[in-house]
Amino acid sequence: MTDRFTGDRIILEDLGFYGYHGVLPEERTLGQRFFVDLVCGIDLSPAGSTDELGKTASYAEIYNVTKAAFEESPLNLIEAVAQRIADRLFAAFPDIGWIKVRVRKPEAPISMVRGNAAIELHRLRENG
Repeated sequence: MTDRFTGDRIILEDLGFYGYHGVLPEERTLGQRFFVDLVCGIDLSPAGSTDELGKTASYAEIYNVTKAAFEESPLNLIEAVAQRIADRLFAAFPDIGWIKVRVRKPEAPISMVRGNAAIELHRLRENG
């Protein structure tokens, strides 16, 4: 089986946000830090050969779409947060063919001294 998440990519790592996502009332009231990592599969050869911003997806705009998606209404699950980010990126950037979204929650309400609770979604653009 071949990996469908290959080729060129735009990567944004360790994007920090403060949000009110979570199941517990304290998470919805007090909020907490979250970190998002993105990998967007996109053909970068037109931008590489022309040196023109219009031939790629701007990572600044990818960040802006991600931030807006994250800051929409609070959700219970970080899985739903990641899915919303993926959906908004696919809608905003038609040249992105696949996306990996990782959402990390370092202050998850579990008894860990150090580390992150995290999920990662891998999504292919649906043709339709």
